[in-house]
Amino acid sequence: AVIKTTMLTKFESKSARVKGLAFHPVRPWICASLHNGVIQLWDYRVGTVIDRFEEHDGPVRGVDFHLHEPLIVTGGDDYKIKVWDYKLRRCLFTLLGHLDYIRTVQFHPNATQFPWILSASDDQTLRLWDFQKRSCLSVLTGHNHYVMCASFHPSEDLIVSASLDQTVRVWDTAGLRKKQLGGPGLDEGYPGMMDGNGNRGGT
Repeated sequence: AVIKTTMLTKFESKSARVKGLAFHPVRPWICASLHNGVIQLWDYRVGTVIDRFEEHDGPVRGVDFHLHEPLIVTGGDDYKIKVWDYKLRRCLFTLLGHLDYIRTVQFHPNATQFPWILSASDDQTLRLWDFQKRSCLSVLTGHNHYVMCASFHPSEDLIVSASLDQTVRVWDTAGLRKKQLGGPGLDEGYPGMMDGNGNRGGT
């Protein structure tokens, strides 16, 4: 059976194409990242832009809201990840390390305990960042083409990534979590990778 859906509202950004979108976890907001480098904050109830942020140089493909804090993370074609405070209405800091376009960015689902950002890039790597320390925790290598997207598992110590190398990879971050909490981590192969059969391999 075909389920019909109704479009509640339509709003247009005339200046550029939209490259990334994220819902606010509580408020009726959508964050849109644009091809021209602008990040727009929309109230979808009334269909209006309530704020905009401009610091990226070039298209911004990745955007995500923090679940509890007034933070937005963005990743762009300028190889930069930026963390914004939408209450203060400014960029707090920039994370540097990727060597090519950044496709997606995401806060950890439990970012209060694990202040991590995940990013995927055309430089064929994923990176895990500690946004409190403003540093890179780990570089996940193994893909041999652009990494188009990546996501945290909502509750397990796992990351999934997809690449133009025609693979989807699942990464085990348990060692990194244990290290973050002060326990012993895995000496080799962490963050690690599990193949399609569930076997753990090195990165």
